[in-house]
Amino acid sequence: VQLQASGGGTVQAGDSLRLSCTASGHAFRSYTAGWFRQAPGKEREFVAHIRWSGDIAYASDDLKGRFTISRDNAKKTLYLQMNSLKPEDTAVYFCAAQVIGTQYRRASAYSYWGPGTLVTVSS
Repeated sequence: VQLQASGGGTVQAGDSLRLSCTASGHAFRSYTAGWFRQAPGKEREFVAHIRWSGDIAYASDDLKGRFTISRDNAKKTLYLQMNSLKPEDTAVYFCAAQVIGTQYRRASAYSYWGPGTLVTVSS
């Protein structure tokens, strides 16, 4: 499976962006898929995941209130709608797929990764 994220860019605080992650291969619909982000000088951190069943989890209530993860299995695409962006959301955002086990919030549990897309939020 190959993943390709897109949709990043430079926006102002309060703006919105929608990230997309397109997958190759037929098995995408059966995979848990997630978004992670890595800010300069920081560890990669979990943002949200969506299981093949549609179950969703976010890293925090703050992200849950501003971000929406979704997927279109017919298009083999994962989305992250980001609203009310803050400067602290600035990071490279990565999509990932296929979790081994049940540690959906751990980057090490994911088998496939895209190259990342940069989101910069200015104040």
